[in-house]
This record gives sequence, structure tokens and C-alpha cells, in this order.
Amino acid sequence: MYSKLVESGGPAPTVGLVEGPEKPLKTFRQQSSSLPFGQSISYSDISGPTYLTPQTLIQQVAYTLSDRLWTYSPDTFDLDIAVKSWLRDEVRNAYGYVTGVEPMQIRSGAASIALGYVFSKDFDLKKRYIPQSIIASSSSLQYLHSTLDQLSLLYSVANPFVAHISAVDYVGGSSSGLVTDYVSSLIIAEELGLGVVSSFSAHESQHMSLFATLLASIIPTLHVYDGVHIGRETTRVIDVLDKGGLHNTYKAISHELSILSKKRRDLDGKVGQLLEAFNNELGTAYGLFEYHGHAIPDSVLVVLGTVESSLASQVASSLERKGASVGVLNVRVYRPFVEEEFIKALPESVKTIGILGQVQDLHAVSDPGIVSSLYNDVLAAITFSDRWSMRPVVIDVKYPREQIWTPLIIAAAFQLLTKKSLLESEGRNDDIDQQPGLQILDATAVQQYTFWDVDASRFADASVVLGQALSRDSASNVTVKTGYDNLLQGGVVRTDIRKSKISIEASYPIDAADVAFVGQETLLQQIDVLNGLKAEGKIILRLPGVKDDDLEKRLPIGFRKALSAKAVHFYIVDPQAIELVSNDPDLETYLMQVAFLRVALPNLENVGIQKLAAINGNTQILGSLAKDLDNALRLIEVPESWSSVDPEIEIPLLPKDINVNSFCSFDKIEPEPPTLLKGWQTAARGLAFKEAFGTQTALRPDLSVKTYTAYVKENRRLTPLTYDRNIFHIEFDLGESGLKYEIGEALGIHAENDEKEVRDFINFYGLNPEEIVEVSTRDNADVFENRTVYQALIQNVDIFGKPPKRFYEALAEFADDPQEKKELQTLGGSEGANEFKRRSEVDTITYADILLEFTSAHPSFHDIVRIVNPMKRREYSIASCQKVTPTSVALMIVTVGWTDPQGRDRFGQATRYLNKLRPGMPVTVSVKPSVMKLPSKSTDPLIMAGLGTGLAPFRAFVQHRAWEKEQGLEIGPVLLYMGSRHQREEYCYGEEWEAYQDAGVITLLGRAFSRDQPQKIYIQDRMRETMRDIIDAYIHKPGAFYLCGPTWPVPDVTNVLEDAIARNAKMEGKRVDPLKEIERLKDQSRYVLEVY
Repeated sequence: MYSKLVESGGPAPTVGLVEGPEKPLKTFRQQSSSLPFGQSISYSDISGPTYLTPQTLIQQVAYTLSDRLWTYSPDTFDLDIAVKSWLRDEVRNAYGYVTGVEPMQIRSGAASIALGYVFSKDFDLKKRYIPQSIIASSSSLQYLHSTLDQLSLLYSVANPFVAHISAVDYVGGSSSGLVTDYVSSLIIAEELGLGVVSSFSAHESQHMSLFATLLASIIPTLHVYDGVHIGRETTRVIDVLDKGGLHNTYKAISHELSILSKKRRDLDGKVGQLLEAFNNELGTAYGLFEYHGHAIPDSVLVVLGTVESSLASQVASSLERKGASVGVLNVRVYRPFVEEEFIKALPESVKTIGILGQVQDLHAVSDPGIVSSLYNDVLAAITFSDRWSMRPVVIDVKYPREQIWTPLIIAAAFQLLTKKSLLESEGRNDDIDQQPGLQILDATAVQQYTFWDVDASRFADASVVLGQALSRDSASNVTVKTGYDNLLQGGVVRTDIRKSKISIEASYPIDAADVAFVGQETLLQQIDVLNGLKAEGKIILRLPGVKDDDLEKRLPIGFRKALSAKAVHFYIVDPQAIELVSNDPDLETYLMQVAFLRVALPNLENVGIQKLAAINGNTQILGSLAKDLDNALRLIEVPESWSSVDPEIEIPLLPKDINVNSFCSFDKIEPEPPTLLKGWQTAARGLAFKEAFGTQTALRPDLSVKTYTAYVKENRRLTPLTYDRNIFHIEFDLGESGLKYEIGEALGIHAENDEKEVRDFINFYGLNPEEIVEVSTRDNADVFENRTVYQALIQNVDIFGKPPKRFYEALAEFADDPQEKKELQTLGGSEGANEFKRRSEVDTITYADILLEFTSAHPSFHDIVRIVNPMKRREYSIASCQKVTPTSVALMIVTVGWTDPQGRDRFGQATRYLNKLRPGMPVTVSVKPSVMKLPSKSTDPLIMAGLGTGLAPFRAFVQHRAWEKEQGLEIGPVLLYMGSRHQREEYCYGEEWEAYQDAGVITLLGRAFSRDQPQKIYIQDRMRETMRDIIDAYIHKPGAFYLCGPTWPVPDVTNVLEDAIARNAKMEGKRVDPLKEIERLKDQSRYVLEVY
């Protein structure tokens, strides 16, 4: 492996090197992903060919043509961010006055104010013809139901009313978080008799907003559009109407409609007339239903929805070119559903009609009793039509709201209709995820770029800046789309940029990028970033401080192998290699932009820098960085050895994309409660005048859980003193505490810091241990608790815990020494990741160690309380059954201890605290529920597998079964498998297990002592030896399986259970998928893991 410099596309721009005053450094900040390039846009700038998001265009139509505009936008959705800005600027609408914009709370009854306004005695009747509008998310429709119901009943005397509905909702349990929700709109439209219009793409969003507003003069109308993907895509729209254009078009069509309405027509006829007038005025060819694909198809897919319609049309055309006789019929106006026009739009040759119909969730997809709304309409139209002698078959192809569409998945829907493969592949492969990509864009005409980064990165917005710079080329059409996954690595952002000479319509994530950029190497462990890169594409990886000898170690095996397999051109950029950036890390964002230009568009680097400077930075800085870029940017030759991987090494299967669960990065800065040092007089006043100060006494007022005081009854070591592992049994007397616990629950230990270490820290730091510190409680910022500095360090402040990165960053603010300040900032930033990891995982540095090391950083104690994490309780599985020992609770603990590189003995805080406790000493405890619950019937078999201290909950299980037997109840089989290293030293509770076996409580005792014989024997081996017993207890009875302990045996143990399921199925002549069966058992609480 070797690296070489990257040739530039010419010298840096001359203007960047001339003498003279340096121009101001522009800084780009995204305001909202719903705005074009994340930037606010002037109302007057919306006209002609320009870059916009559909969400902005929809707001423009609503603001221009409405008297009042009510908005229901959840936090961060920003559905109304533009109209609120125009309201502040007092922008006048088409009628010559400022539109009334009313942001509303999303709650029941909030929309009543709209009815109150429209039907008020004071309402200006001259405005009766002017539309009233709503902008809302589909998630808010449930709260608008009653208002819309009343409006529909009174519509003959109401203003035209249109609601622009962003089809988006947040569903916490879904795979994606944010879902595209058409179901809510379709249901409410059906119930209340509302019109429904759908946009197919970003390019027609303004037109469909206008059409829906016109349709509102006939019927209250919902304009629905994709709010997750298309609604926030920045793209170039050619024929944008400005305020005057919108108003003139609206008046002309309204006039035409008023003439036509004199002819008596039913609702269907009026809608058809309106669309015809609309097309005549704008020169468009929109239809109520629009067909694309083969001229004489056998199979047609009927589709409703923005992404669905756009993508299905493109896929159908692509498949037609390959010879497939398929087509798609897109539904533009769903309500009223004009059956005559629908039948007319369907090709007569069709034999199979598939309805791509959205339903609520995966449960509804699998439930044969649930059908999609669209299916009911289509089935009725086909059933009552006499067009075909042999009626086409109608199939409901249901999908959940969380479905993410790609060309391959749409193609799979077509395959369901044709019942034959429509995709080219090598050999037979029914797994759609493993099929080769279906490219519907011309790779020679479109350039595609994907950017991956953490949202806390200094240059997370750099991709949007590049997209805006590329859009400055009037001969190009650029689209930019950004998504956020706030649940991955604290926040990950993905941006897709497409660039073409022609208009681009691609409503799916890039799957064949020319260039990919990765801003954080840790993402390589989380996402398969190379999956969406085309063969022989280019990838740029930001890798600070990398040396050639260390490169291979820093790259995951799977990433290295994929680099070789795809023949990827692999570039690394090291910001620390440029002195200018090393001295000022804020310049790194400009470096990354210049590096991208050098790799992706080398011939346009100089022009690109000029365009970038107009948005972000200046030509002097960008020119200097381009001049020095050869020091930071290297092309790495991928070694042949990376193509092969040891077959024993398992490469993890990583997700191919993020889950878009937010429209912005979440604010990681949480307000800190005020912390004040006060004298003893403060506490004395509170104690002396309790009523006046509202003083209350509590065991641990700082804790949010209910706590109890228990007393140590027994502390007994289970392993020999000569053994290197100290496993001990500790039992607490509950006395009259009132503590109750259930089988399988955990006991929370609220440990304390070591007294000697606390006093040493107090002396070193120069604190007064008796000083009173007052802090607000965690549950209520208005309630304060008082304690001494010594008490706070003993019970509250995790001063000997492991600090996160943000502590270094916070501590840097207090450093007086510039060198220490810089080092702390580096450790708190991404460039110090390797050193931070070494400190955390190897040196096991504590907060106290850092305060001792960086002596110029000396925050006051109230600042220490603010920036150091509070101590957390440690939870341990309870190893006793309260029915057997009603006044005590037992735990099984292993002491955690190690020696750091400096030779210091280190200990786990809670286990060290527990190990030192002696009988009679008090302990603060709490109870935490657990997934480890017994079956409801005593006769249900138990199969338990515990490693080390993972046996603790099973001791409680067995005690409970023994108690049930004593009560005369019939009990089921109990299979207990245990694993440890040596029987002599670690056969914990061995005598108890054997006694329970002799008493007939434990049916099978599978003991695996891995190091007592030459060949290692593990718990899964003992399970395989007793496969017949497992099949009988787990499948035939049926029983419940539990595993408690470390995570490493989970795959092997699960594999045993899968083999048992497969073997039994084979014996019974059944076809069973063991993986799906395990998932079913999980849902039934018959496969329970508690691993750590």
C-alpha cells in the first residue's frame, strides 16, 4: 500500500494570492431543511427558473391566494417557516393586504378558531370568495376532524377552503421514525367527503397547490404531498409563477369555471371541467389519472402518492425498454374518484391490476382482513365496468407508512403482478436486496454525490454549500436533499446531491454515487457507506493524523474488502497536515469543500472556488487552502491483500442507509440547573422555619426513583481467596422498609464513593468539606436540596467516574494556560478521537485525574457539580424469591478490578462499595422491573442458561418453583444450563443446585466448565448434548427460554434453539423458518435475553 499526491485542475485562483486587505469570511448556516439550500428566501424572489423546495412553493401559493392561513406544524417540521417570515416582513398578498398567518397548537379544538373567524358576525362578506387555507402535517389531522366535519356541512355558505397536508408523522416504534402518512388524509377525506389532490413531484408542487385551491371553490379540498423526502428537496423549478402570475391564473380559471358552472353538471363533471380549464390556461397536460408504460400492458400498477407515483412511472418506462409489458396508472385527483375517467385511462389489454395501497403499519399489511382505501375504489370501478369480457384480476399490494421506496422495491411490486423476474441478475436470486441496482437515470448525464457526517461536525453543512455552489452554473440542474438520524452516534446527517444538464426527478436515495465523502471514520463501523457508491467510484475519507502504517488498522475489514471489490479510488484528507487549519480548526469546513472539488470536479476547481467564496469563506482563504491541499489530500492505492478476508472472521452486516427520524440535528446543549455554594446559615434557616421555606426531609431527594434503606445481613465470598475472581453473595435485611420485588427484577444499588479518595480529592483541590452546596433537584428546577461538599462528593458527583468528551470541552473554558486549553479542546473534538479513546479505554482516566493533570483549569465546586456527571445507580439481578425469603433480598456480584498502565489499582465503583460492606451497615436501594418474568403457568417448562453471575435470576426462578411445589402445585420441567471456567473455583451455589435436582425441582442440570479439560466446553455444547430434552420442553410443551450473562454466547445459543426448531419440524414433516420462529417466540416472551 502506498499513497500519492492528487493532481489539481490547475493553480489556485490568482485572486486568492494578490496583496491587499483580506475580504470578510462568510459563514454558512442552515436555517431549516424545508428552505432552499436551508436559507430563507424573499417572497419577491419566487418566480421564473429558480431553486426552491416544494414546501416553500406550497407556502407561497397559500400565502398569495389566502385571506387567512392557519398552520399546524410540529416542532422542527418547519412547515410554516417561510410564511411566518413573510408575515414579519408585512408582505402583501394578491389582494393587496398582509395575509393573516395564525400558528396553532396541535390539540383538539384548536381549529375551531378558523370556523369562528369565517362564520363570525363581523366577517367581511366581501372576502367570502377568497380562499381560507391550512398548512398542516398529517399527524395533526386527527385534531382537525371535528372542525373539518362542521365546515363540510356548512360549505355552501363558507369560503373556499383548502388544506395543504404534508404527509408526515413520527412513529416511535417504526423502523424509520418519520413516516410518509397518506392513510390519515384518505380516511378523513372518505369520512367527511373532502376532495383530495396529490402532487407527483417537486416540479409540479406549485401547480397542484394552485389546482387544489381552485378545486376548493367546488368542494373542501386536501392537497397531499410527501413531507419526508420530496417536500424538503431543493431543486430547480423552471416555470415558477410569481404573485402576479398566480393571481392572474387563479382569476382566469375561476372566471372560466363560473361560466361552466351555469351548465348543470355533477361533481365528477365539474372536476373534469376544472382540470381542462387549468390545462388550457397553463399549457399543461395534467390528468385525473395518468398512464405511463407499455402501450398494451398485461399488468398495470395503480399508484397514489408523491414518491410512489414519480418512481413507479420511471421504473415502468425503464422496464418497458427492457421488453416488459407493464405500466403504471398514477392517481392525481383521488376524491372525487371519477370512475369513468379511471376506466378510460386503463389500457384495454390489462389482465392484472395491482393496487399499491398504503395501510397503517406492518400488522395491517399482514392482516388479510384489512385492505387499502385505494383498493376499494379500484375494485368497485372494475367490478361495475362492462369494458372487459374477462374482468382483470385486482390485487391489493399493501405497504406500511414506513416503507422507503427505491427503484428495486418498485420493480418488485411489478414482479408480484407478472409473477416473473423483471430484473437482470446472475443466476437465480429471489432476495430483492441482493439484486443488482436498477438504474433509471442516465449515468453519463447525471453526476451523483453522497456526503456522510455526524451532525456535530464543523463541516456538516459543507455539502449543502457545495450544492448551492454547483447550482450557480446556469447550464446545470442540481438537487440537494438532506436527512438526519438522531438516534445513530448521537446524530448522523446524509446529504445527496445530483447534477445534470437536464431536469432531474429522482425521489430516492442515491445508490450509484460518483463520489462519496465521509467526515467521521467512526461511521465506517455503523453504515455501509460503499453500498451506494458505483463501481470504480471515488470516496474521500477525512482521517486526521493518519500515518500510512496505521491506515489499515483504522479501517474496518468489511470496508477494506469493499474498496477492493468495487475498485474504488480511495482518497484520504488529513486536516492536521495543513498548518493553517491546524492553527484554526474552524477553517476545516473550507478545506473539505476544496478537497471535494479537487477529487470530484478537478477541471472546475478554480471556478468552483469562486462560486464557493460567494457563499462560504472568501477567495483568499479558499485559494490558500487549494495551494496547500497536496499536503493533506492523498490517493491511496488499495493493496491486493484487502480483497481477501480470513474465513473465520465474520464481517458484520451494516445498514445501507440512515433512518431519517428528524428534519434537523437535535440540540445537544441541555440547560444546567443553577448550583450555588451557600453557608451553613442557609440550611439552618430551612430547618428552623420549615413551613416558610417549604423544607422537606427525604432519604435521597436527588434521586428520581423510590428508594429504601436496607441493612447488610450477610456478605459471603463464593470463590476461594486464592482465586483471581471475587464472586460474592450479599444479602440485605429489608426490615420494615416496605420494599417489595417480583421474580426477575433488579435491585438498584445507590453506591457511594470511597471516603479516603474523596478526602484526598478535597485536600488536593482545596475545598471546604463542610461548605453547603445547594442544587436544584432533577425533577423540579424550583425545588432545591442542601448538602455539604463532602456529602455531594460521596453521594452525588461521579468524580471518580469516566468522563465523556464534552467534559474536556467544558473544562477548556476554565483553562488559563493556552497550551492546556488547546489540548483540552483537541481532546473534546473529533481530531482528538484516538487520544481520547486511549485515555478512556486504556488509561481509564477519571474526572479527578483530569483535574489533577490540567492544573490551570480550576473550576469552582459549583461548576464541578455542573460539568461532572451525577453518580448513577448500578442494577443487579435479584438472586432470591420474596415468597421464600420475605424479609430479605440477595445478590450475586463479581468484583470489577484492574491495574492501569501506571500500575494503579482500579475498581468498579459499585462492586468495590458492596464488597466492603459489613453486616449491619445501611444501604440505599431501589427496584427496577425486568424482562425476566416467569410464565403464567407453573406447569410451563423453564429452560435457563446462565454464565457466571448471570445465574442470579435463575436462583430466584428455581426458589419460586420449589415454593410452588411445596404449595402442592404441579410444576413443569426445569432445565438449567450454567457456564464458568472451573468447577472447583466457580461452581457457585453448586450445593443448592444439586439439592434442588435431588428434590425433583430441577429436571436437568447442564454444567459447562470451559477450562477443566483439554478441549473447551461451553454452555451451547451442553445444550446440544441434550437436544431431545430442549425439543420436548421448548417446542412440545411449550416452554420459555432465558439467557442471562455476557453477550458473546447469544449467537451460538440461539443457533442451538434454531436447530432444535428445524429438527422438530423435519420430524413432523413441516416447513418452518427457524429465524422467523425465534422472532415469534420473542413476541410471546418465550425467548428472553438479559445480556450485558
